[in-house]
Amino acid sequence: MNITAQHVTPEEVMALLDGELLAADAQSVSAHVDDCAECSKLTEQLRSASQSLSAWKVPALPARMEDSVAELAAKAGAGAEIKKSNLFIRTSFWSWKQWTGLSAGAAMALLFLVAIFMPVEQAHYAASPQIASSVVAKREERQTFDRYSDGKPPATPGRVAGAGGDRDKLPMKVGGALGGLIGDYAPPQGLDGQPAPAEEGVSAPMIARTVSLAIMVKDFAASRSSLDAILTRYHAYSAQLSVSTRENAPRGLQASLRIPASALAAAVGELKTLGRVEKESQSGEEVTRQHEDLIARLRNSRETEHRLREILQQRTGKITDVLKVEEEIARVRGEIEEMEAEQKALEHRVDFAAVELQLAEEYKAQLNPLAPSVATRIHNAFVAGYQNITETLLGILLFFVEYGPALFIWLAILALPVGLMWRRYRRISAEA
Repeated sequence: MNITAQHVTPEEVMALLDGELLAADAQSVSAHVDDCAECSKLTEQLRSASQSLSAWKVPALPARMEDSVAELAAKAGAGAEIKKSNLFIRTSFWSWKQWTGLSAGAAMALLFLVAIFMPVEQAHYAASPQIASSVVAKREERQTFDRYSDGKPPATPGRVAGAGGDRDKLPMKVGGALGGLIGDYAPPQGLDGQPAPAEEGVSAPMIARTVSLAIMVKDFAASRSSLDAILTRYHAYSAQLSVSTRENAPRGLQASLRIPASALAAAVGELKTLGRVEKESQSGEEVTRQHEDLIARLRNSRETEHRLREILQQRTGKITDVLKVEEEIARVRGEIEEMEAEQKALEHRVDFAAVELQLAEEYKAQLNPLAPSVATRIHNAFVAGYQNITETLLGILLFFVEYGPALFIWLAILALPVGLMWRRYRRISAEA
C-alpha cells in the first residue's frame, strides 16, 4: 500500500466517501486520510454534509391547497380577500360595493360629458350653413373688389325691360375709395374727349353697395340732428335705428340707412364730418347676371301664362282638363308674383345703398357720482340672490327633464350586471 505525501483533493475525498474510486486508489487515499489530520478533518466535514443531504426529505403537499394559501395569506397579513370556489381561487382587492360605485360614477361622468358636448355639436352643425354662406359672401365681395379695383368696370349687359317698365340707364362716373364701389361710372371717352358711343345692348353693371361707418362724436344731440338733416337732404331714409342711453355711460346710436346710390359718395362724406371716424369699410356686390336670369325666367313664365290662358279660352277639352289648366295658371301666376317681388327687391338694393352707421359719444366721467344707499344695495343683493337660486333650480330641473330618460335607461342597463354580480356573490358566500 502506497501512502501519498501530498494532501488529497476534496473531489477525491468525496469519491472515496461515495465509493467511486478504484480499490488501489481507495486504499492509498484512505491511508493518507488516516495519517493526515487536515485531510481527516475535511473528510469528517464532507461525511457530515453527505449524511444531512441523505436525511433531507421533501414535505408532502397538503390535502387542500386552498387551506394552505389561506393560512399563508393570514400569516403574511395580506389585505386580499381569498374567495373559495370549486374550480379556482380568486383574489379580489375590491368588494362588490366598490365596483358598483365605480361603475355608477363612470356612467354618470359619461352622461355629463354627453350632456355638455352634445348641445355644442348641435350648435356647431346649426351654425355651419350660416358660416358657409358668410364665407361665400365675403369671397364674392373680394372678387368684386379685385374686378373693379382698377376703376374700369367691364362692359356688361344692363337691365332688361321688366314688369315695371324700362329702367333709366344713366351714365355713371367712377369715384370713391374703392374705385367704382362708391361713386358713379363714366362711359369711356373718345379721342376728341367726347363720350364714346356705347355698344348695342351694353350698359353699366348693377352693383349693390354696402358701407359701414363707426364715428365718435362729441355732442350727441347735435350729431343726431345733423344726421336727420343729411337723410332729408339726400332723400334717404332709416330702415332701422336704435339709441342707447344708460346712466354713467356714453350714449350710442346704431342705424341702418338707405341712401340713393347716385348720392352715396356725397352723403358718406357728410356723415364723416359728424365726428372722428373710428372704423370704415366699403363693399359692393355685382348682381347683373342675377338680374338678367330673373328677367329671363319672368319672361318665360309670362309666355307660359299667356299660352295657358289661350288654351283656357278655347274650352275644347273636358271639365277636368279645364280645371287642370286653371290650376296650372294659378301656379304660374304665383311664381310670376314671387319673381316680380324679387326683381323689385334686387333693383331696390342697387338703387339704394345700405349704410350701417354707429355713433358713439365720447364718455366724460362724473366727478362725484352718486353712490346708491345701503338699503338699495341690500335690496339689490337680495334680488340677485333670489335670481341666482331660481336660475340654479330651473337649470337642474331642465337638465333632469331633458336628460332624465337617458339617465334612467343607462341606470337600468347598469343594474342588470350589478344584480347578477350580487347574486353570484351571495351564492358563493352561502357555499363557503
